[in-house]
Formats: sequence, C-alpha cells, structure tokens
Amino acid sequence: MAGETIIAVVGNLTADPEIRTTGSGAAVASFTIASTPRTWNRNTNQFEDGQALFMRCSAWRDMAEHCAQSLAKGMRVIAQGRLTQHSWEDEQHQKRSSMELQVDEIGPSLRYATAQVAKAQRGTAGAYGNPSSAPAGYTGGATAAGTSLPPSDPWGQPQDQSASFGDFGKPESEPDF
Repeated sequence: MAGETIIAVVGNLTADPEIRTTGSGAAVASFTIASTPRTWNRNTNQFEDGQALFMRCSAWRDMAEHCAQSLAKGMRVIAQGRLTQHSWEDEQHQKRSSMELQVDEIGPSLRYATAQVAKAQRGTAGAYGNPSSAPAGYTGGATAAGTSLPPSDPWGQPQDQSASFGDFGKPESEPDF
C-alpha cells in the first residue's frame, strides 16, 4: 500500500521465534532482532559498537511456521517489512506506543554462514487464506486480473541439454567483430 514505511533490518535473533494461533486460526510468530551498528574508530584502530536497536517483529500464516521451523536464537537474519505503531493506555492512564515490524520477507544472512534452502510444501493457509491462489512457498502479493501463475517452478526443472545459445561458450568459436 502507498504510504507504508518499508524497512530492512539486519541483526541477530534474541530468542527462538514464538509461534501462537489467533482466535481466527491464523499462525503468528513473534521474535526480536537485535541490530548493533559498528563503526571504525581511526584513533583507537578498533571497531566500536553503537546503541543497539531491538526490533519486535511478527510474521503471519505460513511464514510464521517457516520462521519457527527455520530460525533460532543467535542466528543472523535479514528481515524486510512494514513498520507499524501500536498505541494504548497503561494502568496509570499514560499514553504508550511501540513499533513493530510486520515481516514480509526474512532469511538467514549468508555473510558469516551458509544455508541449504528447501522449498516449503503448500500449507493449508496459502496466500492470505486462499490455498488455491499461490504455489508452494508463496506468501504474499497478487497477480493482475486475467493472468495465472505458472503451474510449476521453472527453476526446479532439469535443464534441456539440447537447448543452444548458438556458438556461445564453445572454445573453437570466434566472435563476430
């Protein structure tokens, strides 16, 4: 939607994601990402840590289950989503507010680690509660009216060895210029 604040946060999970189910049956995973900026101090020739940001995050539906199965305390992650503000009044009638990241995309950071990704099987929730609207692993977005999604993952198919790009890549070929 227009006007939403989209941000990306890179940091470490402070605890394992906690998953729960809402009254309507939607799964939601809650977790916190700690992000600490580091800068190089030329005077001391050392890195110095800045003030840490602790960003509360929530992931919904299939992504919530994927987070609970894939992420753990201490993992370095990259999360992107919509920043939302919650306001309430506490017991002393003081107005309070907090910020939360509604996660649209999340994954492990590969800067200091490796990962093996497995395509998720289609869940019962699908995209926004409609299981027939999305292929496995799809967690959001929409298609234009009258268009359809591909029946399968084209990258998951074996490459046709008879396919040719002309003489590209053959050592005996000379460029045309």
